[in-house]
Amino acid sequence: MLLSISDFFIRRPVFATVCSVVITLLGAACIFLLPVAQYPEITPPKVTVTANYVGANAEVVESTVTNILERELNGIEGVRYITSTSSNDGTSTVDLVFDLGKDKDLAAVDVQNRVSTVESQLPGPVQQTGVRVSKESSGFLFAIGIYAEKGEYDDLYLSNYADLYIVDAIKKVKGVGNVIIFGERKYAIRIWLDPNRLSARGLTAQDVVSAIQQQNLQVGVGQIGQQPNLPNQQYQLSISASGRLKSTEEFAEIVIRTANDGSPIKLRDVGRVELGAENYGSSLRFNGTRGIGLGVSQLPDANALEVAHAVKKVLQELKPSFPPGLNYEVAFDTTTFIEAGTEEVIISLLIAIVLVIVIIFLFLQNWRSTLIPAIAIPVALIGTFIFIKPLNFNINTLTLFGLTLATGLVVDDAIVVVEDISRRIQENGENPVKAAIAAMKELQGAVIASSLVLVAVFVPVAFFPGTTGQLYKQFALTIAFSITVSTFNALTLSPTLAALLLKQEQTHSIAT
Repeated sequence: MLLSISDFFIRRPVFATVCSVVITLLGAACIFLLPVAQYPEITPPKVTVTANYVGANAEVVESTVTNILERELNGIEGVRYITSTSSNDGTSTVDLVFDLGKDKDLAAVDVQNRVSTVESQLPGPVQQTGVRVSKESSGFLFAIGIYAEKGEYDDLYLSNYADLYIVDAIKKVKGVGNVIIFGERKYAIRIWLDPNRLSARGLTAQDVVSAIQQQNLQVGVGQIGQQPNLPNQQYQLSISASGRLKSTEEFAEIVIRTANDGSPIKLRDVGRVELGAENYGSSLRFNGTRGIGLGVSQLPDANALEVAHAVKKVLQELKPSFPPGLNYEVAFDTTTFIEAGTEEVIISLLIAIVLVIVIIFLFLQNWRSTLIPAIAIPVALIGTFIFIKPLNFNINTLTLFGLTLATGLVVDDAIVVVEDISRRIQENGENPVKAAIAAMKELQGAVIASSLVLVAVFVPVAFFPGTTGQLYKQFALTIAFSITVSTFNALTLSPTLAALLLKQEQTHSIAT
């Protein structure tokens, strides 16, 4: 079977050329589909469960929310460890770190299924706000600072403007995983109760809460004259009623209870109402002025450079509609390092290709003989991406460095093939096609054996456990894939080109 492979392609040069062109085109297409990052994904998958118990302190949150969630989440398959925090602002956070290699989507589904089984055991306020399960990214792609140049706007206004007009636009960008607002302020009606006034009227804070829940309510009041109706009914009217309260004055007029003398006790009689922020627990300053920050994270399989460029384009499009004095600035951008590192590695790769071609020419002393292994370089390097795509690798510093090292390896087999065919043409005076067929009958086994030896050197690295194995997996397999493609190229395209390009008149000797 091996003796007929090269013979088949040498006698069909068009088919051999088409195979190499197809490999190159498919590899080039995969390049544009692969995500770009600085390093491979080496952080373990992390899933976060967040719940909010409004008004509760850390001790209450720990006993009524966090402990219930932890007991149910303990024992999920693949969990390496669990950490949790309960804060005085009513927030409960449970972080689950899974084993390296665990699929994030499957991990999130497993956690969500466990949470849903105990959600009914959580306090009512927690059930109303819901329990959120999210896949956490390994870090932010970049951060944006939004601020008023002369302090025209406070952080409450900046936070709400960003939440309404900027965050939603960024989340729509393809590849954006999440956008977090640092120093976030959300508008909220804040009610401050006077304990003395409540006590004088025999009221408690729960009475106030119950009155607000009953009167700040959106209701559907129906229609008048709806079918079936009386024969003389001529009209059917939809009724609209005031729903949720919208202003501090409306909240102040909420009736809590009726006094003994029949007069209503209103909310303004036992406290005050103001429009403020929902949470004052954090603040942010940017360039010495009050502002907010936006942290943008990407999806695991997204192209970091494309996501960054798309988000910056969206910000440029939104900037003309900003209120006067409002501005933004990129605080830090990790894609700068990705672009710089990728550019340097690509330059090194091009330099390596040029040096390999020059060295081949110096030894072979003939441009026809040099052209054959030179063609094998781009076919092997670009064709490598056909294997990288199905394995969900990304284009990063290690994969490009692997291609740089593979530049000198992918031409070895082609040089051996060209050398033997040229020797037969010059010393034995054989026809180029017959010389190519005869040479490949002798070299096929050697070419395959030498390639298997090289592959056997790099493939075991991909099976190293832990973070080290994940870090060098892409590097080792990239070299192994490039050697595999170069072997196929040496058995098909290289002898075919040698049979077409090498002539009997060739006078230059081939160096061994």
